[in-house]
Amino acid sequence: MAKIRLTQIRSKNGATKRQISNLQNLGLRKMHQTVEVELTPVTKGMVQKVLHLVKVEEI
Repeated sequence: MAKIRLTQIRSKNGATKRQISNLQNLGLRKMHQTVEVELTPVTKGMVQKVLHLVKVEEI
């Protein structure tokens, strides 16, 4: 599977509970934090819901 690098670039203030939950499940807790995750259909769906809050890079 491919891996992607996610960096939270926008604050979760004003985001819905679902979006905040997706950020936490992806491993993003703070601004400018970076994590690497496997690109599965589940994580791809979570990333799509918070795309406006994160920067996505393929590894």
